[in-house]
Amino acid sequence: MRKTFWNGVLPAITTPFNTDGSVDHAFLAKHVGIMMEAGSSGIVPLGSLGETATLSFDEKKAVLQTVVKSVADFAKRTGRDSAATAPAATAPAAIAANVTAAVPTVIPGVAALSTAEAVAFAKMAKDVGCGGLMVLPPYVYTSDWREMKHHVSQVIPATDLPCMLYNNPIAYKPDFFPPQVAELAGEYANLVAIKESSADIRRIAAIKSLIGARLHILVGVDDLIVEGIAAGATGWVAGLVNAYPRESIVLFEMALAGKWKELEPLYHWFLPLLKLDTIPKFVQLIKLTQAHAGLGSAAVRAPRMELAGAELAEAENIIRHANLTKPATKPHFPS
Repeated sequence: MRKTFWNGVLPAITTPFNTDGSVDHAFLAKHVGIMMEAGSSGIVPLGSLGETATLSFDEKKAVLQTVVKSVADFAKRTGRDSAATAPAATAPAAIAANVTAAVPTVIPGVAALSTAEAVAFAKMAKDVGCGGLMVLPPYVYTSDWREMKHHVSQVIPATDLPCMLYNNPIAYKPDFFPPQVAELAGEYANLVAIKESSADIRRIAAIKSLIGARLHILVGVDDLIVEGIAAGATGWVAGLVNAYPRESIVLFEMALAGKWKELEPLYHWFLPLLKLDTIPKFVQLIKLTQAHAGLGSAAVRAPRMELAGAELAEAENIIRHANLTKPATKPHFPS
């Protein structure tokens, strides 16, 4: 399998805020650099964890500009900006491999209330230098398959960027079932990946049984990463990586290498933290872990509020215990 940015850890980064509620672009740039230094293959801003629904279009554009520049600065500093990129391609396999893992990229979430806004966002993302798109169903309105297909069928071909479909029926209600995923994959060459967050590990095998290796399949639920890799996924759109980048990268690489017995101590230690990504207040929880790790603050934007009372105490107990018992990790790269 050729290594591309889809075959790695893609942090779904949080959006940092200043005390006045504005986006903290200085820390955002620094945080992206930390994620890249840890070994991430790219960055996914403006997803659910990025509180994208609370940002205006102009704020989203500014976030993308900051993230794209930070990734480009990292690539230039490490010599990864000079890696050859394949020419424009039309075949699905060629598009999927168009950017190798040597060239990190930015893959923002494309989420909006209307299809027109989603299309405008996709075009803007390409204009500011993003290398791919993560395509979500529309917010608020729970669409049926005909409407959902129409929405993504406007967004995916709006640019020639490689796209990753985001399936998260728990958060967004619409569910892209495997036959529907296969249908879209057959119609759009630049649909090259799916982030599967249904929490049903059987979906990976179901998709592969219909279309083989046509799409890269990425795990979108943190506490299923090991099981997802075992089932055939080759990438991870991760949340807790924001606070534990080294541990996340090592766990992923060990799973990809099939080092199941060796990864058990790390995975068992990590599981209570990874489960924080699966509950309703996952944004507040992950930002709290960042604050404890010295990699951000717990500040969120309304209507969200920071944790308090028993919720805060319970979360801090989990985080403190994890930090006290954290195992030593060494870089691990599969042979």
